[in-house]
Amino acid sequence: MTTIASLLADRRDDNGVALVAGDRTWTWRQVVEESAVRAAALPSGHVGVLLENVPEYVFVLYGAALAGAVVVGINPTRRGEELANDIRHTDCEVVLTDSSQARLLDGLDVPPAVRVDGPEWQAQFDRHRGAAIPSSLPAEDDLYLLLFTSGSTGAPKAVRVSQGRAARTAAASGVAFTSDDVLYCAMPLFHGNALLANLFPALVKGSSVVLRPRFSASAFLDDVRRHGCTYFNYVGRALSYILATPESPDDRDNRLKWGLGSEASPRDIAEFRRRFGCYIVEGYGSSENAVVIQPVAGMPPEALGRPKEGLDVAVVDPTTGKECPPARFGPDRRLLNPAEATGEIVGRNGLSSFEGYYNNPEAEAERTRDGWYWTGDLGYRDEDGIFYFAGRTADWLRVDGENFAAGPVERILGRFPGVAAVVVYAVPDPRTADQAMAAVEMDAGVDFDPVAFAAFLDAQPDLGTKWAPRFVRVVESLPLTATRKIDRKPLRSERWVTSDPVWWRPSRDEPYRRLTDDDVAALHDEFRAAGRASLLLGGST
Repeated sequence: MTTIASLLADRRDDNGVALVAGDRTWTWRQVVEESAVRAAALPSGHVGVLLENVPEYVFVLYGAALAGAVVVGINPTRRGEELANDIRHTDCEVVLTDSSQARLLDGLDVPPAVRVDGPEWQAQFDRHRGAAIPSSLPAEDDLYLLLFTSGSTGAPKAVRVSQGRAARTAAASGVAFTSDDVLYCAMPLFHGNALLANLFPALVKGSSVVLRPRFSASAFLDDVRRHGCTYFNYVGRALSYILATPESPDDRDNRLKWGLGSEASPRDIAEFRRRFGCYIVEGYGSSENAVVIQPVAGMPPEALGRPKEGLDVAVVDPTTGKECPPARFGPDRRLLNPAEATGEIVGRNGLSSFEGYYNNPEAEAERTRDGWYWTGDLGYRDEDGIFYFAGRTADWLRVDGENFAAGPVERILGRFPGVAAVVVYAVPDPRTADQAMAAVEMDAGVDFDPVAFAAFLDAQPDLGTKWAPRFVRVVESLPLTATRKIDRKPLRSERWVTSDPVWWRPSRDEPYRRLTDDDVAALHDEFRAAGRASLLLGGST
């Protein structure tokens, strides 16, 4: 039987460096000792943790593993009733926080909060100092973690993670590590990426973890040099932020071997390798763990890879339940059949790996309908079995009777010189279905040129006839979730009513011009005249 608790118990005599935070260092033996104290002090039920990446978070995680308690990682970027709902929904008996985060709970109807930097928690330490590892440890199928999904396309859901699943995933992630590796952890510990791709694999192999309170692009290289880090993990746009720091001739003076993450652009991956001499490996997975797609040698740079061995993964038309035909490409890598090849990525034998959502049977039923696991992600697959990402199911657009996914359009618009990042999403059309809108973030010092952009669109052979965005919003920076994934919800909600400059084409044959307040008023009059004004509710009007 392998659990996080048993893995930790196996480290009780290990004097290798386990944890580094600031100027402090703990061996694995010391981490086990500190965790045993927390195991004795923690309640046996659900424990909410509202902390940055501080050592106490690690000790609580491991203490809960030993005690059989359930850790609920609370996202500190949530606010007000949304934050309170997360805590209440997961039946937390107590919330562990500190003086820097406790204010987020002020005025909320939530269980008692205990400050880990306060006298009450310190008194617990004094009472249980020297506690031994419990004689009876949790079983593999005992619930250990509730990990909230990112919520980038809908309300976050709490994913159930057992002791056994956490240990198995950590063992699979840790195959490339040794006890000599130093893992840099700046991703938040309330997220599965930090736990399952960093902290727990280090436990499996006896590697060292360098813990940073929060991600900082400007501090990244100094940190990895100072501590001799050999690996880091990331999600979303972390690479682009690091690449935005000033380049130096000695950027390659580091011990980094590789980084593991998701959702970086092919351009950023290649540039990171050139600049820092570090390989970047991208994979596809989720907190639910039912579908895993891994990179393979020789695949195109924009591809995800092939499913993990033993997984039956398909691209399925969600309306018919039938598998989509393979994608076909022209000699210039133009996708020739996007409409028929794009569908939802589905795991047809992945339900055994998904342990369900906590207290959310409706969401669980939606994910597991027909005995398959429906990822909620769009993709396509080529004739060699290589998968490609095409966005979320919420990223379907229907323009003038044609259905298409946002992902292929984003890849095309990302070629426009000076674009640092781009998001394509549906906004309502005054008369029927949708129009395409794009939000673009430009490179530093580069202005958006609407004339050049229109000419660029006309020159793209793989841009579908309905794919060109009617609206282009130029943002200083795209909105992000706590894990630096692009958050599309505020963009969809705000549509064209924003203080950011918006360029638009009143019709497909006209050039792009600045959208004015008078244009917005006239556009909304069209919605009212067509009886579709209700589509503007819930956002700015």
